[in-house]
Amino acid sequence: MTSRERLCAVGDLAPGQARRFDTAGHRIALVRVGDDFYAVGDRCSHANFSLSEGEVLAEDLEIECWKHGSAFSLITGEPQSLPATKPVPVYEVQVEGDEVMVVIP
Repeated sequence: MTSRERLCAVGDLAPGQARRFDTAGHRIALVRVGDDFYAVGDRCSHANFSLSEGEVLAEDLEIECWKHGSAFSLITGEPQSLPATKPVPVYEVQVEGDEVMVVIP
C-alpha cells in the first residue's frame, strides 16, 4: 500500500536547493531544479551521510555527497561516480497547487 505525504510548500525550497525530510519512516532528500522537484533517499549508499547537505548539480540532474564526492542521479538514484556503487531509492513527487507531495511505497 502506498501513501502520499506532504513535504512542504513549493516556495519553501529555492531552485538549486535540497532539504531533508523525515516522513512515514523514510529519510528523504527533496531537491528542486528549476520548477521541478525530485526526491531520493537521503543516505549516501557509500557511507551514511546526508545527501541533502551536498551540492545540487542542476545541469546533470544529480546530487553530490558532501563527504566523499559520490554523485547520484535524481532520476534513477544510480551512482554516477565512485566511491558509491549502489543506488539510493527514488520517490515519485507530485505537486498539487502549492503543495509538494511524495509517494511512499
